[in-house]
Amino acid sequence: MTNWLRTGWPTLAIMLGASVWGMIWYPLRMLNALGVTGTAASALTSAAGCLFVLLVRHRALRTVRLHWLLPALALAAGVTNLGFVWGSIHGEVMRVLLLFYLTPAWTALFAHFILHERLTWSGAGLAALSLAGAMTMLWSPQLGLPVPGNLAEWAGLAGGMGFAMSNVLILKTSRVLPEMKPEMRTATIFGGAAIFSACASLFEAMPAPPTGAHLGTAALLVLGLGFLLASNNMLVQYGLARVPANRASIIMLFEIVVTALSAWLFAGESPGPREWAGGACIVLASALSSWVHRTKALPPEPANQDAGPDVDRDADLGADRKDAKNRSRAMV
Repeated sequence: MTNWLRTGWPTLAIMLGASVWGMIWYPLRMLNALGVTGTAASALTSAAGCLFVLLVRHRALRTVRLHWLLPALALAAGVTNLGFVWGSIHGEVMRVLLLFYLTPAWTALFAHFILHERLTWSGAGLAALSLAGAMTMLWSPQLGLPVPGNLAEWAGLAGGMGFAMSNVLILKTSRVLPEMKPEMRTATIFGGAAIFSACASLFEAMPAPPTGAHLGTAALLVLGLGFLLASNNMLVQYGLARVPANRASIIMLFEIVVTALSAWLFAGESPGPREWAGGACIVLASALSSWVHRTKALPPEPANQDAGPDVDRDADLGADRKDAKNRSRAMV
């Protein structure tokens, strides 16, 4: 039993986290049905998550240092959060998520310019594979050009770019500010998402706000989502710190399975042949990104065969184990 807990629980933690991210679109649509817009839902749930982290880990506040990377990280997280939330509310969930998953392409580009990492042939190939998947999925005989067909899909694409940028900036922050506790980076991400979405809500028409019983339901949903997402973030970090990178990357893709199943059950969305073909390319590129880096990074000694960076979805950044534990996804 002890051995199972040591080896099985971290994997289960990542799977639970991926499952939460794969189903989070549904309560967001519930909030929207109650009269809470996508921008407002993003702002409120992110603020609740930030507050939860600060209350639970308030002693870590002393490790925060003023640096330009923190507002940059907050801005990137805001784009990530709002793109995913608004896109999943107003678009086809599966298409939005697959566009969000184009992170290998954006990560290779951002890491080259921000982290000064050399763009390898393998990295360029994975980026091309993921972009080819997106072009396959988005191709339409009527429109011709393989571009997002509506604002929701553009939001998912922008959210994926923000997610890649935030991962690069998290790694940069962990190197420049190593004394800063990882939970404070999580609070920065949630706080940035709350502020950015609150500003964006000024430009989105607000329907009649919820009143009476609907107001209480909306408030409970906001608080519940904030608690769920903040605790889920910490749970996934626990798993990522204890699972090899190549295995963690595959487990993370369980989110797509959960999203496809929940979208079919709750929204009646069924991907077509183009979505399946394009999605397969995107998923394959995401799955291979960690494996490629792991293969190149490990020395040949047998003692190192099980070593390697425990990284998040964009493991091709080349973060070490300590950097990987500091990564977090503040979704909504």
